[in-house]
Amino acid sequence: MDLGDSTGGQRLEVTVGGDEGSPRLDRVLAVLRPELSRSRLKALILAGSVTARGTPVRDPALSCHSGDTIIIDVPEAVAPEPKGEDIALDIVYEDDDIVVINKPKGLVVHPAAGHESGTLVNALIAHCGASLSGIGGVRRPGIVHRLDKDTTGLMVVAKNDHAHQSLTAQFADHGRTGPMQRGYMAFIWGAPGRQRGTVDAPIDRHVYAREKMAVREGGREAVTHWELQASYNGRDGKPVASLLACQLETGRTHQIRVHLSHIDHPLMGDAVYGSHFKTKAGHLGPQAKAALSALDRQALHAYLLALEHPRTGELLHWEAALPEDLLLLQGALEAAL
Repeated sequence: MDLGDSTGGQRLEVTVGGDEGSPRLDRVLAVLRPELSRSRLKALILAGSVTARGTPVRDPALSCHSGDTIIIDVPEAVAPEPKGEDIALDIVYEDDDIVVINKPKGLVVHPAAGHESGTLVNALIAHCGASLSGIGGVRRPGIVHRLDKDTTGLMVVAKNDHAHQSLTAQFADHGRTGPMQRGYMAFIWGAPGRQRGTVDAPIDRHVYAREKMAVREGGREAVTHWELQASYNGRDGKPVASLLACQLETGRTHQIRVHLSHIDHPLMGDAVYGSHFKTKAGHLGPQAKAALSALDRQALHAYLLALEHPRTGELLHWEAALPEDLLLLQGALEAAL
């Protein structure tokens, strides 16, 4: 039922029949309102725009019951072209062709459902103006690669179409034949039994949880190289966590997070791919446990970026130190040694 909405959007009312195949709120709504995508419905739930049993809910996994009435307030569609916003950027390097930033945690790269503003793209539009490359489309101008919202570190953005074409080709090659390098520091649960290794396992959408990725036969090629930097003991004197330096040979969504979870060493703080390791926190000392709790994100930082300048051909190289929250975690883990 469409009840209308004085704000210019829509108010949709549905009744749960109990035969939707799953009691989860997001999946029930996906069946009852198929014109709205799962990602759109999840964003509306998280934004508090869905009311169940007379109360706004923000849990996509809420269990629904037959006969429940659910109201969805769908806001008026916004203009597809993002606007510039005065958002501070930590600029590491900039010239007429590219800009390299050190992305903080919590910053979404480009507008998407639930994140129509306050993104890196909004900040770049304000900073770069009309020079920003348009090949990526109006939603992703200048963007040639991404970091997850809560992953920190180095990103390069194209300021014109020539730079965009060059960088896109370099990222597609991922250093197989060129100078491109992307390095990450990753704090993981447990300690690998060797100094270095490679995870070569294909990645695709998770079979059931479509917002997640997973190692799946027939998925897209994904290769991650890792090298042990340090191991940290827990309260019992046994290794409980480690620091890895990772390099990507491919660039799949959530690749490092999925691959490290696949080898049973998920990122510390990763609520999506490492939730089954929550009990490990009990082995940490009090200082490390407090630092992990305060982190509230996956412990992953893009510390290294090397590429060929799109115009001059010069090899450029940048490194970004660990941000404060990961430095605190590192110091707390080291204190337990």
